[in-house]
Amino acid sequence: MKTDLEIKNDVLDELSWQPNIDETQIGVVVNDGIVTLSGIVSDLPKKISIENAVKHVAGVKAVAEEIKVKYTDSDKYSDVEIAKAAISALEWNASVPSEQIIVEVEDGKIYLTGELEWAYQKDFAKRTIEHLYGVKEVINNIQLKPKATPENVEHQIKKAFERSANIDAKNIKVTINNQELTLSGTVHSVKEKDDAEIAAYNAPGITNVINQLEVDYYPIYL
Repeated sequence: MKTDLEIKNDVLDELSWQPNIDETQIGVVVNDGIVTLSGIVSDLPKKISIENAVKHVAGVKAVAEEIKVKYTDSDKYSDVEIAKAAISALEWNASVPSEQIIVEVEDGKIYLTGELEWAYQKDFAKRTIEHLYGVKEVINNIQLKPKATPENVEHQIKKAFERSANIDAKNIKVTINNQELTLSGTVHSVKEKDDAEIAAYNAPGITNVINQLEVDYYPIYL
């Protein structure tokens, strides 16, 4: 089992390996495998890249992200400009029924509301706009109004886990109560935990996923 110091050093090494990240601007604190990130970055994509990079580090149990986005004066966009760009991007994404989504922007933060049938549509809506210039954060308040959950959805989700090269399905338990799904058991990384949640949200009829998976890292010896 890695010590917190070893995890911190690996996190810093991983950040320095990323070409678009200046690791000297990021504060890293590790406590019992939980990594807290702080600092200021110049745009939202860099913030997302940092969080994703840390999730790939072995031994990380969870990530608490406190990084702020601060644009320079030359990169600032008005809320109206950001709103227009967000609406245009959603309209161009064929996977998202943009006519059912309401976009509001306040001080660079985008708030999404409306109703959609599928969880993947809600996820795609956020991903479509979080890389736009000037965006500091995307608050996804879209509600899901799916059709009835199929009786065999638990089996479908387990099969989806088994098909994934990134998910070890044998230690994951799936429980469904009405349209709420609970994941329990163990995985080997934070990234695997996130991938399992995303896969579960893609199941038909699921409105909420409670992710109780625990990260149980173990080293692989060659």
